[in-house]
Amino acid sequence: MAKNTSEGSGKEDLSKVPDEELLRWSKEELARRLRRAEGEKMGLMVEHGNLMKDVNRRLQLHLHEIRGLKEVNQKLQDDNHELRELCCFLDDDRQKGKKLSREWQRFGRHTAGVLWKEVALSQQKLRELEARQEALVRENLELKEIVLMLDEERSGAGSRSSIDSQASLTNLAGGAGGTGPRDVGDGSSTSSTGSGGSPDHHHPWLEEWPLVCICVFLCVCVCVCVCVSVSMCPSGLGMLWSFLSSL
Repeated sequence: MAKNTSEGSGKEDLSKVPDEELLRWSKEELARRLRRAEGEKMGLMVEHGNLMKDVNRRLQLHLHEIRGLKEVNQKLQDDNHELRELCCFLDDDRQKGKKLSREWQRFGRHTAGVLWKEVALSQQKLRELEARQEALVRENLELKEIVLMLDEERSGAGSRSSIDSQASLTNLAGGAGGTGPRDVGDGSSTSSTGSGGSPDHHHPWLEEWPLVCICVFLCVCVCVCVCVSVSMCPSGLGMLWSFLSSL
């Protein structure tokens, strides 16, 4: 009974055993309990060392993980910085493109306005030139009608002058029948040679009147072409003037 009590109490902590009970124990019991306590203490120390080794190993693993995470974090921060710079560059490029597009739109609107004005002026000039051309065509038609009328009048005047000349020749032949030889119209008499003073022989320009009219018509056409070319190309006026000066 005493042995069982001592074994049961040996498992207890010696620091908790009161001094009276320790004095009642024998030397063998005290040595045995001391060795047992030392063994338990060594076991606890070994277990504590193992636990510390495990803790250190886990701590090293955690440190390695922390270092890896720090490296990953640094890499991510570098990537984030590069992405920020790229975003800033792209934003600047976008702003420049937007500004350039606005300038191009403004330039396009200005160019379109200028082109519309130029087109309007060109259309107005074309209308004016068409009006001038129509007026010149009307004038040419009127001149053509005048030329035809003058040609008809010239033809009528020529026929009348030939009739008058024949009548005058007949009268001259009748008046000179008693005093001189009679003109038979074969050119052998003096009266026949005197018939060269008829109006047809005194006015030879009447025979060239159609040629004169054609020349006038061509001059008018040339003037029309010159006016149109000068209106379309103002520099042609200087070339024309230099050409006329050389002539």
